Amino acid sequence: MALSDLLYPDNPKRKQELIHLHQELLDCMSTNFCATNELVGVLNEHLGCAIIPIEMRESSTVKENCETIIQVMSAIQHQVQKIDSDMKEKLEPVLYQKLYDIKEPELEKIAIAQRVFSIIFGEATSTAAMVAIKLLGSNHLTLTVSKLIGLLAQIGASVLGGVSITIIGLGLEMILHAILGAVERSQLLTAVRSYEKHLAEFKAASEKYQCAIHEVTSLVRQQVQ
Repeated sequence: MALSDLLYPDNPKRKQELIHLHQELLDCMSTNFCATNELVGVLNEHLGCAIIPIEMRESSTVKENCETIIQVMSAIQHQVQKIDSDMKEKLEPVLYQKLYDIKEPELEKIAIAQRVFSIIFGEATSTAAMVAIKLLGSNHLTLTVSKLIGLLAQIGASVLGGVSITIIGLGLEMILHAILGAVERSQLLTAVRSYEKHLAEFKAASEKYQCAIHEVTSLVRQQVQ
């Protein structure tokens, strides 16, 4: 047992708590990587995008992995903004407004979007138009992406942002044991409280993000069957 554990007997418990929180965070991040790649696949296949899928890297830090997913989420945001710009540029104002009118039938919106894509790509499927309408009309997805980007940035800058994402081996323990005595106890308390706060917000936002993506991708699967 480390000297600091003898002086502060609650430290081993706090270390385990921190490791558990860390693993919860990584599990949540991993699910977000998968959901993001699912949406990327839809955008690449049906809207002609060229976004590169991502993967969590165990050799990288929490912060580096956060930056990876932020980069792709930003690329998705950019594509949605580009679709909106194309629609606004090529449609009459009345038709453009219909795309955002909640009272307008979705089939009518898809027909309008398909008309624009036919101009851009030479031809367009109803699936591509449907994906575009879902992305443009999904405030849910837009807001959750923005929320997650903010939270990922906070997590990357948090106490353990510099720790490798894997907790197998000595990565986390080396950092925890490098801090001794009262300093260690203070740092652990700060880290646990920080992780608890970030994790609660991150899990809630992640669930909304994954649901919003599932709504789009499930409709695509139904459309192509």
